Amino acid sequence: MTPTRTACEALDAADPLAGLRAEFALPAGVLYLDGNSLGALPRGTSERVRRMVEQEWGDGLIRSWNDAGWYELPQGLGERLSPLLGAAPGQVVVCDSTSVNLFKVLGAALRMRPGRRTVLAERSAFPTDLYIAEGVTSLFEGVEPVLLPTAADLDRLLDAEVAAVVLSHVDYRTGELLDMAAITERVHRAGALMIWDVCHSAGALPVEFDRCQVDFAVGCTYKYLNGGPGAPAFLYAAERHQADARQPLSGWFGHARPFAFEPGYAPTEGVRRFLTGTPPLLGMAALEASLDVWAKVDLHAVRAKSLALSSLFLELVEPLGLPTVTPREERRRGSQVSLRHPDGYAVMQALIERGVIGDFRAPDLLRFGFTPLYVSYTDVWDAARQLAEVLDSGEWRQERFSRQGAVT
Repeated sequence: MTPTRTACEALDAADPLAGLRAEFALPAGVLYLDGNSLGALPRGTSERVRRMVEQEWGDGLIRSWNDAGWYELPQGLGERLSPLLGAAPGQVVVCDSTSVNLFKVLGAALRMRPGRRTVLAERSAFPTDLYIAEGVTSLFEGVEPVLLPTAADLDRLLDAEVAAVVLSHVDYRTGELLDMAAITERVHRAGALMIWDVCHSAGALPVEFDRCQVDFAVGCTYKYLNGGPGAPAFLYAAERHQADARQPLSGWFGHARPFAFEPGYAPTEGVRRFLTGTPPLLGMAALEASLDVWAKVDLHAVRAKSLALSSLFLELVEPLGLPTVTPREERRRGSQVSLRHPDGYAVMQALIERGVIGDFRAPDLLRFGFTPLYVSYTDVWDAARQLAEVLDSGEWRQERFSRQGAVT
């Protein structure tokens, strides 16, 4: 029997995470199912950023590098993120963007595996990962990226020539979740280093870098972690590699004595050696506010609700007949559902006009993200009903819904 809205209201009433919805400034009349692309605004963010701007910057001026702890923020925020990533202290820093951080760790990995000539990445990975792999390998003579048709093809191409493997923990298009532990173990058996992109899993499910023996990882904080647009990313470097890792962007914040202003580069100890330039402090202030919310959260409860929300949506939209590319097995599913429609962009624009915000990925994917801290079961029921009405009415065929902006 198809779940009713009344049944969904009962699920909301019993939801242990329901109280966290009040921590976010959600617009009235909007069902926000795009937190897998940009997370909602935590209520505490504006005040935290205001304090940094008006007090720490405005009054404290340059003194705040010491007095307000600005200098320590990259590693301090990394320590706060570590429990969400299954990482012991001293292995995570917040800095730069995901793309820049991938450049750093991939460059370090190639230096740690001299003589090996290949970097493996999945053809359908988020394109920046492929672009960065192309750029980094071009700096190492004889090294080239090789693209896997799918992650399932890894074993066929994994050999003694492979220096590093770069994979996304959750596929940004389909929402498929890979087995981090099993894949990392296979990569290590081949003598290569494993680099994970966790942009679509950090904050959506428990990530276990240490348990899985991951070598390096990168991820963003503006999706499920609600750090805000352009929020600084994070980088994980396993402690066992830190002494040997030499990342190629040797900027002054990674120097052992940055305020000695010496002409030669000497990397500092520990994970701070992966820092490069002056940190983006206003973005870090916003992330601080979001992590205040995450300090109250049990990630296992988040994962349980995420699966329940996406399973509910899959059940509700099944009668619509749209092909589903997201795995139905829970162990293989992240925190989104993707459906195919040949005119997916127009369908999504019609939904957005009705106040249901998901997003579209070319050529034909409708993506719906389920962020358990602020999405309810009734939200999911209402969104599925609106999708059915858009498809039944054919309103998406109106010309205005096909006009594409610069960002789709």
